[in-house]
This record gives sequence, structure tokens and C-alpha cells, in this order.
Amino acid sequence: MSAARVRRTNSPAARKQSRRAPAGRKGARKTAAQSPVNRVAAIAFGLFLTLIAAVVLVALEVPAMARHAAGEAIGRAGFAVKRIDVVGLKNMDSAPVYEIALQQQSMAMPLVDVEDMRQQLLRFGWVKDARVSRRLPDTLSIDIVERKPSALWQDRGRLALIDADGVVIDRVSVTQMPDLPLLTGPGANLHGRELDSLLAAAPTIKPQLVSASWVGDRRWDLALQTGETIALPEGQQAAKVALSKFAELDKATGLLGRGLLRFDLRLPGKMIVRLPRAPGEALAAPATGG
Repeated sequence: MSAARVRRTNSPAARKQSRRAPAGRKGARKTAAQSPVNRVAAIAFGLFLTLIAAVVLVALEVPAMARHAAGEAIGRAGFAVKRIDVVGLKNMDSAPVYEIALQQQSMAMPLVDVEDMRQQLLRFGWVKDARVSRRLPDTLSIDIVERKPSALWQDRGRLALIDADGVVIDRVSVTQMPDLPLLTGPGANLHGRELDSLLAAAPTIKPQLVSASWVGDRRWDLALQTGETIALPEGQQAAKVALSKFAELDKATGLLGRGLLRFDLRLPGKMIVRLPRAPGEALAAPATGG
């Protein structure tokens, strides 16, 4: 009996089992040593899976209550708006931008409606474009592209800044008028690019421009610093040719600055000049002290 037990103890299976035992103890010690690292990795992976799940819920249009609950849970896990970065503002007041960002129904990242924020920002005259994005874990990024003022527009007693496309940027008071060309008349703001093209054909006239009046929704009257008005014909090409020829004639003969009132260029190939008084009219007698 004793010899049989010894043989079973020294059998190949027993020897194999005895060799495995130390390896098992070593693996246990290794697992215990790595447990803190694995725990951190598991938590991070769990948060990542939760975020992905929320995105999937939104994409699949799961009922609003479920989406809201999932979004709030993600917010409580650390994915909530704690910082708002706004860039691109130079002229516009930043207060309305922050107000829009902070008036969200929830500040949990998945529930912030970035497209709605963008549409609200585009309602401001200064905002030409806006980009709103989430920067995980807790930052809302708002990038504003402002409109560039190109002229002032006066219509029905109101004065406004406009860009090159005629979009009204902001209202302006008379006491705070910037040094920009002044366009007057209904619809004048929509023809600013045409005016720029006309003035580009007459570079000596452009620096002298005080204001441009859009007349009858069809042509321009240009008021100059020297006191004269140039009445241009209808049609972009006809106006460009007339103004270019006038600039050449002024350069050769010095038409401007002589006290004349108006140069009417509306008739092709002709220029009608308005004098400060009618021909033959006597000069007014100087006033005498009583």
C-alpha cells in the first residue's frame, strides 16, 4: 500500500501539478500589484462608454426623457460646461454672447444645443458667422467672425453701419459717426459694391467723396468735399464711363473747386453745369450795418 501511494505521488500528473503551483502564486501577486492601475483604466473606460452611449441615444432619437437623463448623468460624471472660450470679438459687446451660452436648459455637455446657439448668434448684425463646439471635458468654444463696416447708411432719419453686402450691422448716433462713406436714400445700402466699382474707375474722385445719394432706385448723385455734386447716369457701365471721363477732364482743366454747384452727366457725351447764380443775375449787394 505504501509503495503504491509513493508511485502515485511521483506520477507525471502529480509532478506537472507541483510545477504549476508556484506559477499560480506568482500570477496572483502580479494581479494584486496591477489592481490600482486597472481600476483607474476601468473608470476612464467606463466614462468613455457612457459618453458614447449618450451620443448613440441622441442619434437614435430615443425619447427625450431618456436622452435627458443620460445627458445629466454624463454631466454629473464630469462632462459639464465649466468654461466658455469666446474668440473673434473686436467690436461687438461680448455680454450677449455669454448670455446665450449660459441660458441653456442644461449645462451637461451632451445636452448643450450648439446649433441653436449658433442660430441665435447669427441674429446679431455684427456676426457674419459663428462656430460653436464642445471641447471635452468641460469647455464650450465659440468662434465669432465679425462683419467689417464699409459705409454708413442714412435712411428715414436713421443712421446705421453697413458692410459691403449692405447688411445693417448696428445703429450709430450722429455724434459717433466713424470716418466712412455716407450712403443716403432707400435701398442705397444694397448698391454699395456698385458704388465702389464706380469710384475705382475714378481714383482721384474717391478721396473727395462726402456722400452718395441713391436717386429713384436707379442712379447716384455724388457730393464732394469741394461743394459740387456729380449727377451720374443710370446703368453701371454708363455711370462708370461718365465718371471716368469727368475725372480725366478735372485732372486736365481743374473743374472742381471753382465754386460751381452741379455737374450733370446724365446725357451721353454731354455735361450740364449749374452755376452758383443764374446767367445775368446781379450779385447780391453786401449787407450794410444799420
